[in-house]
Amino acid sequence: MATSQTLAAQRNDSTFSHIVDELKWRGVMALSTDEAELRKALSGQITFYCGFDPTAPSLHLGNLVQLITMRRLQLAGHKPLALVGGATGLIGDPKPTAERTLNDRETVGLWVEKLAEQNSRFLDFEGENAARMVNNLDWTKEYSAIDFLREIGKHYRVGKMLSKDAVSARLNSEAGISYTEFSYQILQGLDFLELYRRYGCTMQTGGSDQWGNLTSGTDLIHRVEGKSVHLIATPLITNADGKKFGKSEGNAIWLDAELTSPYAMYQFWLNTDDADVIDRLKVFTFLSRAEIEDYEAQVAAEPHLRAAQRRLALEVTELVHSEQEAQAARDASLALFGSGDLAALDAATLRSALAELPNAKVDSGVTVIQALVESGLAESNGAARRAIEQGAVSVNKQKISDTDATVSDFLHGQMAVIAKGKKNLAGLFLSG
Repeated sequence: MATSQTLAAQRNDSTFSHIVDELKWRGVMALSTDEAELRKALSGQITFYCGFDPTAPSLHLGNLVQLITMRRLQLAGHKPLALVGGATGLIGDPKPTAERTLNDRETVGLWVEKLAEQNSRFLDFEGENAARMVNNLDWTKEYSAIDFLREIGKHYRVGKMLSKDAVSARLNSEAGISYTEFSYQILQGLDFLELYRRYGCTMQTGGSDQWGNLTSGTDLIHRVEGKSVHLIATPLITNADGKKFGKSEGNAIWLDAELTSPYAMYQFWLNTDDADVIDRLKVFTFLSRAEIEDYEAQVAAEPHLRAAQRRLALEVTELVHSEQEAQAARDASLALFGSGDLAALDAATLRSALAELPNAKVDSGVTVIQALVESGLAESNGAARRAIEQGAVSVNKQKISDTDATVSDFLHGQMAVIAKGKKNLAGLFLSG
């Protein structure tokens, strides 16, 4: 968890005269309402919000873009409202292809608590522009169906609702769209209206793929209150090859350490492609423009050193987890793939790191040949024997030359690292 000391160390870049300029340079402002008016508003102090629906037990890297953007705005003097959707999470915004599975109220309630805790790591809840946590169930539950239709629904035109990208995509799919998900944009519009009335909130941030839902709120406030409010939308982050960022073999990278360990988080960022790393530093760290430009020069001159990736991995892992966890993940990475000392790793860090590698449970006295096969590093006993004879095999970084050798040294009495070559590693866990 980020500490108050970590938050205090974060600063907006003083080389930018306006927060809008910094957001644009960092590549996190894809769309907005009238930019000239937005600049005027952000020249003073405003209250803004971003919403997070509890459709899973954790936030992920896509949400991290929003959290960091909120933090940048707070550092610029503005007041954040972190909205966790206890009401909208019971429905879920329309996915492009199919209806969401509706989770029960108890599950959604538990996830609300988890997401609220995660939000609290990134924002400062003290001081003149202290953040505030809000839950849209607090006002939505007060509406009867009749009241909702009379007071809110009457301001929406079905034709315009049908034109929203998320809705039109589903209408043209085999799955179609239910009235439940079709109504989601009205609920999100209600959120902005309520926050405007309760806290004077005049800006919402979100992803550009949610632009239709974002404009629902600005339109509703204009109709009901006769006022203009603002939007900032971050772009969909993609890799240089055009693939959606944040997916690892089809699995999201979660901010919850139980779903994605600090070591796995660190390794994800460490493996960033040279073509993407500078953009990632801009979006996901609080390094200054000068620091990032220095890393850009290093990537161009000495890409093999991967200095930018190592800094990126350390910064983001510390931001999401803690300085201690980030250092432990870095030490584990060095111990496994570099010159670091495996024996110096504590048991929990080593276990977490080995869980991310191919691994196997083995019995005491297992031969190195058996361990190679059972861990998947060798296809057969013969292939394992040849690898040993070629000097390609090590256990806990100690080269194995005897084809009859057994694995006798288990770190912390429980684990060992077996390798074939420099990059093909596996974890061995002692059974029993």
